[in-house]
Amino acid sequence: MSWIKEGELNLIEKISANVLKAGPMPKHVAFIMDGNRRFARRNNIERQEGHTQGFNKLAETLRWCKHLSIPEVTVYAFSIENFKRTKDEVDGLMELARQKFERLLEERDNLEKHGVCIRVLGDLNMLPHDLQQLIAKAVITTKSHNKCFLNVCFAYTSRYEITNAVREMAWGVEQGLIKSSDVSEPLLSECLYSNNSPNPDLLIRTSGEVRLSDFLLWQTSHSCLVFQSVLWPEYSFWNLCEAVLQYQLSHKSIQKARDLHREHQASLQLEADRVCVAEHLQHHGNGKPADVQRRQEALQHYTTCRQERVQDFLKALKHKRDSYFTDLCSDGVQA
Repeated sequence: MSWIKEGELNLIEKISANVLKAGPMPKHVAFIMDGNRRFARRNNIERQEGHTQGFNKLAETLRWCKHLSIPEVTVYAFSIENFKRTKDEVDGLMELARQKFERLLEERDNLEKHGVCIRVLGDLNMLPHDLQQLIAKAVITTKSHNKCFLNVCFAYTSRYEITNAVREMAWGVEQGLIKSSDVSEPLLSECLYSNNSPNPDLLIRTSGEVRLSDFLLWQTSHSCLVFQSVLWPEYSFWNLCEAVLQYQLSHKSIQKARDLHREHQASLQLEADRVCVAEHLQHHGNGKPADVQRRQEALQHYTTCRQERVQDFLKALKHKRDSYFTDLCSDGVQA
């Protein structure tokens, strides 16, 4: 099945969508697509067929999101923990991924038409090399599209992502790009796999499980979390509308929490900068206290230099990550 499912909403769905869109709408929705295996057992079909129908439901859900003016979707496609499943199931999931990314490359004109940008978040080194190459081609092929974004979390867990972000900052310090004093919560956010995306407004998990299973733990600290009992292959437009309505009902409190957190982060950064400046002035001031103007000028200068260091580091990090995908594509061409 295609990644992009064409088709309009029926009349009742259109009316409902327009009513919902009169209120605050999430700009980024994340899905834990749970229940494929239970769906297969319940319907006496092969487990692999359950996963296939789960992918088909994703394509349909992306269509609904498009009609609801939700421009960004993130999905939990394959957890690092899933490698612990039976070899047959893991091999089947890898083969399904191959088929779907091959299909995606065949549909590049349709993806360009709809402006769909595909990003894959996770440690791709854990995957078979040929699948890595397919994913890299898909990412690079759709890189310039900017109307809607699909983030596929593959070979991913949130704790692994956060650990990797810490490693990236350590690399920046080792390379002399940043100082250890530049390390902060906002900088860690910029080092996550998801650094190109705003944090999800709404996270939905299907199948009735009430846990996040190590998915976007950092990014969803101020998101609306909705747990629904329906199995993923049976998900409907009305299930999505219900989740969006729950988001709208909690929108004000979520926005207030985000604003307070943003102010707190800015306050912490200002205090950290002041501490660094005070230490510098004490070390280079011959024991004489600096006046207010000198302290203010020093603070302004330090803040500017820190911001420049951080931006240079993030550019270097982006180049390193982009090179990984470019090199994989080059390997495929040479092969």
